[in-house]
Amino acid sequence: MITIEQAGRLRKAGVLWAPAAGDRFVVPDRDMDDDVFVVSDMTVEVHDYQGSKVIGFNGTTEWALDSIEQREVIWLPREEQLRALLGEHFRKLEAVPDGYTVELTNTTHTAPDAEQAYADAVIHLLGA
Repeated sequence: MITIEQAGRLRKAGVLWAPAAGDRFVVPDRDMDDDVFVVSDMTVEVHDYQGSKVIGFNGTTEWALDSIEQREVIWLPREEQLRALLGEHFRKLEAVPDGYTVELTNTTHTAPDAEQAYADAVIHLLGA
């Protein structure tokens, strides 16, 4: 999984998120940075509320958080979502002794995890 720091850099670089079932996110700065949530039609749904996206937590009566605006969470894109962001620049993903290397047209990016290598490649491609 990508790091929160990488996800923040992707957001600052302008990567847009249209929440869909299966997407992962974190709620930063509320002592929940280590908790990863997943959008699901059963428990975590996305609603349009007065022109903005609100992420609702269903069935969490013991929790003090019923919903939160999309802009307050950080999306953690999955491997296939990151690869799609690379588009035609992506050449290959290769397992190496220290993790994975993503090769683009003119650069390579190595990280301990495939998703982190993809995220570094997207960040590089966007100049962030």
